[in-house]
Amino acid sequence: MSHRAAWWRGAAALAAVALVLGACSSSKKKVATTGGTTGGATNAAGIKIGFFGSLTGPNSPQLGINERDGVKLAVDQHNKKSGATQVSLVEYDSQGDPAQAPQLAQKAVSDKVVAIVGPAFSGESKVADPIFEQAGIPNVTASATNATLQTHGFKYFHRGLANDDAQAPADAKFLVKKLNAKKIAVIDDASDYGKGLADGVRKALSGLGATAVVGATAESIDPKAQDFSSTVNKINAAKPDAIFYGGYYADSGRLLKQLRDAGVKVPFESGDGSEDQKIVDVGGQATEGAYLTCACADPTTDPKAASFVTGYKSAFNGNPAIYSAEAYDVANFILAAVESGATTGAAINTYLNTNSYTGITKTLKFDSTGEVTGGSIYEYQVKSQKVTQLGVVDQLVGG
Repeated sequence: MSHRAAWWRGAAALAAVALVLGACSSSKKKVATTGGTTGGATNAAGIKIGFFGSLTGPNSPQLGINERDGVKLAVDQHNKKSGATQVSLVEYDSQGDPAQAPQLAQKAVSDKVVAIVGPAFSGESKVADPIFEQAGIPNVTASATNATLQTHGFKYFHRGLANDDAQAPADAKFLVKKLNAKKIAVIDDASDYGKGLADGVRKALSGLGATAVVGATAESIDPKAQDFSSTVNKINAAKPDAIFYGGYYADSGRLLKQLRDAGVKVPFESGDGSEDQKIVDVGGQATEGAYLTCACADPTTDPKAASFVTGYKSAFNGNPAIYSAEAYDVANFILAAVESGATTGAAINTYLNTNSYTGITKTLKFDSTGEVTGGSIYEYQVKSQKVTQLGVVDQLVGG
């Protein structure tokens, strides 16, 4: 049996197990499947693309609604073009739950969508991507950054931003070179995303002359818990110079509040899972001064994105936020394939693999593993209770 054949049998088994788990949990959790058509009725030549992410649940604004709205804007604008093949947008609400992802991925296959923007989370990508691969559905994530997703030899997987192999070293570099931290507590939420990012930071610290005094190999919190006192006490006792957390804003805001209440005042940094204004809603004044990174720039500060920002505000009565612009770009790359005459999954995939698209965030060009070429890591900080972009990490730390 070839290595690839063995991998596929393992992936099929994993998907089957996950499907059982998803079915077992269906009595407790509502699984949203499809939404309405975007941009009016679909004409005879119309096709369907999907958005796959969290539209309900604790992290839905950031890794769901923000992105879905970027995709919806792109589809609406496409459908208004004269003579355009009409495209309907089908929404798959994963709630950020890997147990639900296989069931939703199979639903997308049966719905005959020709492309997917997403999945939005790394954990759900891990179990849904093999299903899309087997079905021949090109999928382009605008936010899943786990650095192993591209290692399976998939032909239909694509990622529209830099992965954690770029973000984690930038996080560590900022802590050590900019904040002069030598002793760092590294915490995560044990998710594919959070632990993957934290492990990358742990690895990068030693090369920078710094030490993880808490979480050298692992220190995880349960993001569903309300009391993080065990971890907070460990951090307080270790007296680190700074703290790094790999996880999402719903729990990082609570963790920060408990740290500050316990008298831990050292700098706090987290990754893109926490880079959202909602972290302030959760943690309040305790989040002031917190540093957050993302492989994404704030489109509201970029003159090149002015038209997108105006269109987004008009459509959704608010500014685009994290990953709205990335989702808009990857959706437009898929729509460019449709405009070229590609209306099947295989044809769209060929277009994505052999062309580039100049978006508002970057020029999208995928390598042989589906990774985008180029991309920077941006540092943000909570200032006066507002998440504010500081700049590119390499520029802030001097290379």
